Amino acid sequence: MQEKKHAPLRSDAQRNRERILKVALVELTRSADTPLSAIAKKACVGQGTFYRHFPNRESLVLEIYRHEMQQVADSAAELLETREPDRALREWMDRLAQFAMTKAGLADAFRQAANPPGTLHKPGPTPVIAAAELLLRANEEAGTVRPGVTADDFLLAISGLWQIDPHGDWQPRATRLLDLVMDGLRAGAPGR
Repeated sequence: MQEKKHAPLRSDAQRNRERILKVALVELTRSADTPLSAIAKKACVGQGTFYRHFPNRESLVLEIYRHEMQQVADSAAELLETREPDRALREWMDRLAQFAMTKAGLADAFRQAANPPGTLHKPGPTPVIAAAELLLRANEEAGTVRPGVTADDFLLAISGLWQIDPHGDWQPRATRLLDLVMDGLRAGAPGR
């Protein structure tokens, strides 16, 4: 059976979808109990428009996660176009930290959407892994990181991000952690 492909959204529908996601990210981070009708109202869309894009809370929460993860992943190539590879990698790490804190802030919304527990399967980090790999290879070619570091190595090294309290003063701690990781990636680099 051939998979049905979705037609691209009209520009107004795309704007509505993006506005819903932006409002939902803020509102669900603030309170996982935010009614979907309140999100629709703040996004300035009607109930029908809202439910056409997101038929239930679960689909909205998963799309926020996927959307945020894809934005972080896409920023890797954008950073490489405008910065030296090592600067691009370090700035991307900051964006990944911001994503980690956002995802942690949505933890309650994920738990509520997975009712009963275990029924909600968030997408894997494949775009983030590909972005990390892109940045690591660019840095390896430039001689700014040690050769042979894989995206899996990198993600394991920065996994401490997910231990930081997103409700506290997380930024100085994340910066310190990521600076340590960056120093470790640079150690033994041929261009140093």
